Amino acid sequence: MQTTMTPSQIVKFLDQHVVGQEEAKRQLAVAVYTHYRKIELAAPERLEVIKSNVLLIGPTGTGKTLLCETLSRVLGVPFVTANATSLAQSEYVNDEIVAILERLIDKAAGDVARAQRGIVFIDEIDKLKVTEAQQNQLRGTSGEGVQHALLKIMEGAPVKLRESAYIDTTEILFICGGAFVGIEAILSRTHSFGFISTSEDDNQKLLDRLNARIKPTDLFEYGLIQEFAGRLPIVAPMKPLSRDMMMRIMTEPRNSIYAQYRQILATAGVDLVIEPLAFEQIADLAMEYKVGARSLRGIFEEMLTPVIYLVPDHPEVKQVRITSLFENPRYIGQKTA
Repeated sequence: MQTTMTPSQIVKFLDQHVVGQEEAKRQLAVAVYTHYRKIELAAPERLEVIKSNVLLIGPTGTGKTLLCETLSRVLGVPFVTANATSLAQSEYVNDEIVAILERLIDKAAGDVARAQRGIVFIDEIDKLKVTEAQQNQLRGTSGEGVQHALLKIMEGAPVKLRESAYIDTTEILFICGGAFVGIEAILSRTHSFGFISTSEDDNQKLLDRLNARIKPTDLFEYGLIQEFAGRLPIVAPMKPLSRDMMMRIMTEPRNSIYAQYRQILATAGVDLVIEPLAFEQIADLAMEYKVGARSLRGIFEEMLTPVIYLVPDHPEVKQVRITSLFENPRYIGQKTA
């Protein structure tokens, strides 16, 4: 495990794989650094580990899962994802939670001790919200029931697995994510007064950060139960993706989709060149679809489907150049009739 990395080292690694979201990266890096330091300091004297689980709030497709997955990779810890909506729809929530922890052990190659220092990411946690109108309805209580079921493992407790073994979740870091559509209205109301500055010496940047922070009371008003919101003391905002960020996502990360397809065609001795206009057009379409970066791959692959189909049968092609999403690719070196 690389849990000795400093927050700045973690951020530098994340920057190579995830575009933008600087504030979320910093908060997440500090959170995991602090988490594993607490574990190390508590171990010699068998002290209780007080966890600070994390909540990522942002629109769909902004990179929440990618950020957590990349984080687990740099730290070298087991990582699994779960979906809160699926948990809410299950009749056997506790069994589903056990299944999540068993998957974590599988990711640790059966090493329970290693799994107990892993990361669990639960997405769409905002779908568990309970409104006042739903509190007395059966369908409304399912989300509240899942929140209660998650409380114990998020705080830390021995959990019995199906084969009579146990896993202790005390040192597992839980990261939750959700779009939290409509929370802006709550924030505009609850943050209208902010913090009162008492002197000219007050750190204005710190005050601004405190004013912008999403508090547990905001999450409670949104529909999370108080105990559950309290288990997520660190709230990191994920910004909506801009057109420029969409273009960067396709080209900048070490494993970007452009880099992947350049490598695929390079194995056939072909140089793939896509000009900026094509990336701009793909980004424009993705912005219209309103699902963040998730639509980029589909559009990109559709553009390259005819290329991938043709190139393997034409060894004379040495370069493929795409100038526009709406024009046919140019096959340079291809024999003409």
